[in-house]
Amino acid sequence: MIRAIIIEDEQPARDLIKHYLTAHSNITLLGEFADGFSGLKAIQELKPDLVFLDVQMPKLTGFELLELIDETPRIIFTTAYDQFAIRAFELNAVDYLLKPYSQDRFNQAILKALERTQKEPLSQNITKLTEHVLEKQNILDRVVVKTGSKIKVIPVDQIIYVESQDDYVMIYIVEGKYLKQQTMKYFEQHLDPGKFLRIHRSYIVNIDTIKQLELYEKNSYLAILSNGAKLKVSDSGYKALKSLMKF
Repeated sequence: MIRAIIIEDEQPARDLIKHYLTAHSNITLLGEFADGFSGLKAIQELKPDLVFLDVQMPKLTGFELLELIDETPRIIFTTAYDQFAIRAFELNAVDYLLKPYSQDRFNQAILKALERTQKEPLSQNITKLTEHVLEKQNILDRVVVKTGSKIKVIPVDQIIYVESQDDYVMIYIVEGKYLKQQTMKYFEQHLDPGKFLRIHRSYIVNIDTIKQLELYEKNSYLAILSNGAKLKVSDSGYKALKSLMKF
């Protein structure tokens, strides 16, 4: 028996999946969940073999949820995403259901997802898929981080600065700091360039939080931020600051 859950914010979509599942006696439905937060908790606690996962959900999207999972079950996406994203799903051997879909297409998705995950580790598929989709995103409006058993959604306008931590970054906001497995390059490309600037190879700063620049060596500066942090500014970072802030 295959143990499955549904994570989908629309009741009619959940009902359709449940109806289609009646044709699959080898799949046991453990539960249905209307948002990414409860769905994430269910994955961690129930450890299903298969998840029907909506991509576009409020509070926590399907892709944000996948970033937070340690051990990934088999995934069948349910999505209204564009054709470009769908090609990414196909390339990474993770199946999808493009809304609206038929019983026949549903059956094919189940078969394909189960067959393909036997050929390549699913965690590898999910990593490639999420990286691909993240790289194609435009400007970020929020960042999701996991801290212990809790999930924190950080609006980007609350970010004071981002610091490089090898393969991770540390995100600083007024109430504290949060570690996330992501690259500085990614944040440099996806934070609003009119509000965030890489002032040093180790720092990306929300320019609205810069209180002053302080000379500490010949031609070398520190950026003094609203939270009291003092960050080195490289030569290129200083030139970029002058250009952006017009001083």
